[in-house]
Amino acid sequence: MASYRHLFSLTGPLYVVVAFLGRLPLAMSQLGVLLLVSGVTGSYGAGGATAGALAVANAIGAPVAGALTDRLGQRPVLLVQSVVGSLGLFALVALTGTYETGDPWWPLTALAAVAGAFTPQVGTMARVRWRPISRRAGREKRELVDAAFSYEGAADEASFVLGPALVGLVGALLNPSAAILAAGVLLLLFGTWFAIHPTAGLVGPAAVSTRTAARLLTPALVLLALVQLSVGMVFGSVQTGTSVLATAAGEPGLTGLFHALLGVGSVAAGLAVVAVPETFAYERRLRLFTVALAVLTLPLLAVDGLGLLAVVLLVLGLAIAPTMITTFTVTERIADVRRLGAAMTILA
Repeated sequence: MASYRHLFSLTGPLYVVVAFLGRLPLAMSQLGVLLLVSGVTGSYGAGGATAGALAVANAIGAPVAGALTDRLGQRPVLLVQSVVGSLGLFALVALTGTYETGDPWWPLTALAAVAGAFTPQVGTMARVRWRPISRRAGREKRELVDAAFSYEGAADEASFVLGPALVGLVGALLNPSAAILAAGVLLLLFGTWFAIHPTAGLVGPAAVSTRTAARLLTPALVLLALVQLSVGMVFGSVQTGTSVLATAAGEPGLTGLFHALLGVGSVAAGLAVVAVPETFAYERRLRLFTVALAVLTLPLLAVDGLGLLAVVLLVLGLAIAPTMITTFTVTERIADVRRLGAAMTILA
């Protein structure tokens, strides 16, 4: 914990809070859209396709935004993303309010894709800031940056615990529309706040030559991106499968809470990564954690009820954050600093 106290003293607690709350909308939006669209259309196919469109658009838009932050700096890019992304979520809620049985649902999917494309990867941008933050304080040490990446990995996982839980809670107390509206408000407020925070100025625009850009997609980065893709597939399959099982059990409002269980073990494991000795090389960690992730997904094939699902998700989470932290840390070490924003968002 001393490493984390030292880390947070560099920025103050307010920055940490803003950066955490700024990443919640991304954690809330996919499940929220799934429940919202499934509810108004009466089709899990439509809900899944719309949530998938949001996720895919975010995966495509994030590297574009990351490359723009390398050229223009984070502040203008994140400001545009926060405003447009939140407006996209508000517009989606308004459009579902006019939906009637028999209407085509593809406009909902298209609008969700727009919202997803502009929702910023706040956690990824926070990672990019930590090295210049530590450099400004005159404390740029490898262990400090490693602690920052361990924290960010745990914070991402905590957001994916709290985000779906908030969606489930707000959806149960009010409705899925309210959950999406809450995500939009959080994005507009804290995404914008994160964009204008003084630390954004530490990540200035860089002149990127064609030669430098060509070196972005190295074989090592492609391999790391594939590892992250496998983690994303786990999240997506768990989210959809949990929704189906909870609905079949007559408890659709529990979907978000069960999905959040995946992050409980992940947060604990992520915070513990900082204690792993430096002698345990990151290449070896990556092999160990990815194998553990693959093995721990196998019990999902035998799950047929919510009780067993809860246990499996708690255990599976132990491999999630360590895998993600390792891939981001290795990327920070191998990527050209002038293209770090693009490299990080490719993985995100």
